[in-house]
Amino acid sequence: MKKSFPVREFISTFILATLTVLAIRVFLFEPFHIPSGSMKSTLLVGDYIFVSKYSYGYSRYSFPFYLPIIKGRIFPKTPKPGDVVVFRPPKDPGLHYIKRVIGIPGDKVQIINGFLYINGNKMQYKKVSDFIDEDDGKAICRYLETLPNGNTHEVLDDIQDSPLDNTPVYTVPEDHVFVLGDNRDNSRDSRFITDVGYIPLKNIIGKAHVIALSFTKSKDGSFLPFKLRSDRVWHAIN
Repeated sequence: MKKSFPVREFISTFILATLTVLAIRVFLFEPFHIPSGSMKSTLLVGDYIFVSKYSYGYSRYSFPFYLPIIKGRIFPKTPKPGDVVVFRPPKDPGLHYIKRVIGIPGDKVQIINGFLYINGNKMQYKKVSDFIDEDDGKAICRYLETLPNGNTHEVLDDIQDSPLDNTPVYTVPEDHVFVLGDNRDNSRDSRFITDVGYIPLKNIIGKAHVIALSFTKSKDGSFLPFKLRSDRVWHAIN
């Protein structure tokens, strides 16, 4: 006679599995989907990424539920310039944004003629091949930008003489960071002081580490509405 699977054992196994997944999501890694192009060409619409929750410590924003007993951060650590981070914008903490950290507390950040300056020093730039937008085939100027700590990453210059090409000097306050999108002419970030502004360290959820999967719209007549970008699977985020 076939032995029946005890209901109590099934329930306990289910609860244990649920708690394990929740613990991993809260304390170790959380998946996120990229819905916009503000971080092109580093991140594309349709990328699915893993974000480490432990990189900068934990705050009440680290949890899917509100914990009023956590006022600041536990095990705090300041992000490094060049880190790609997920955070909750102060003006709308119900949302998630992903941008690149450019300035840390005390830094003075400015953009002059489209080029980034930190503490009065222009960053190093190297022109590389244009980025071809897969949506419309448009070629966009692409550069390698190197920060003072040696972090090198790609940035796009989509619009010549953009209003965002020249900014005032931003002085990053204590316990905050200044963030920019890599798609510099198409990103709402810390340059918009009354909208996004400086990001409190406690609002940072974690550091983006890897692209797990990536999908784009299918344009070859396939019955599937999307196709896998195989070259981006398990691709490290720099």
